[in-house]
Amino acid sequence: MATYNGAAFVEHQVHSILSELRADDELIVVDDASTDGTPERVEAIGDGRIRVVRNPRNLGYVRTFEAAMALSDGDVVLLADQDDEWVTGRRDVLAAAAASTGIAASNLVILGTEEPLRSPVTGRPWRLRAKSSRHALRNELRILVGDAPYFGCAMAVRRDVLPLVTPFPAFLTESHDLWMATVGNAARSLQHVEETTLRRRLHESNASSPRPRGVRSAVASRVMLVRAWFEARRRVRAAR
Repeated sequence: MATYNGAAFVEHQVHSILSELRADDELIVVDDASTDGTPERVEAIGDGRIRVVRNPRNLGYVRTFEAAMALSDGDVVLLADQDDEWVTGRRDVLAAAAASTGIAASNLVILGTEEPLRSPVTGRPWRLRAKSSRHALRNELRILVGDAPYFGCAMAVRRDVLPLVTPFPAFLTESHDLWMATVGNAARSLQHVEETTLRRRLHESNASSPRPRGVRSAVASRVMLVRAWFEARRRVRAAR
């Protein structure tokens, strides 16, 4: 988990995670120099499975997630945001899918409504389908046009695949989740999990905003994603 000034919701999220974890699991929380007491709130929960690490300065959520993943030592790494709610059974569903294929991405719903997010491109409910898991090029094209519902908070990675995912490319300034999905597509190791494993809390401070981008920002993002595809393919070739 990456946290930053998340005191309003982080305790609820942590409790939902702990209820899913086994005795030998761990929750690594890397705090990105919060100023509102977020890490102290997490530590006060007092569960031995929690490990809190503080960034000495603010690095942004991409590098903070990268640091958290580097600190993990489990067979499968599940990512978590600071303000959502895990669905009962999430841990086992995502861990099994990632253990089988390498990288798993599941569906999610909005906390409070139980409705899926809607595609910003088509307006239809945004859902992953298991049958499209191996459609690597089609999935990547959906990423490039902004119509792929991959969210880091609903993803998991098997340990032996982590060297393909991390370290994140130096040019990656956002969308670590789309980078992970891109690696999965390039390695043909991505599994779409149709089960809902997360209730996503929508609020003004979400790192990913539903508001439309400006043209320059949108173009820069697409260029970054194209670079990510070539970098992912390079890493996969080098690992063979």
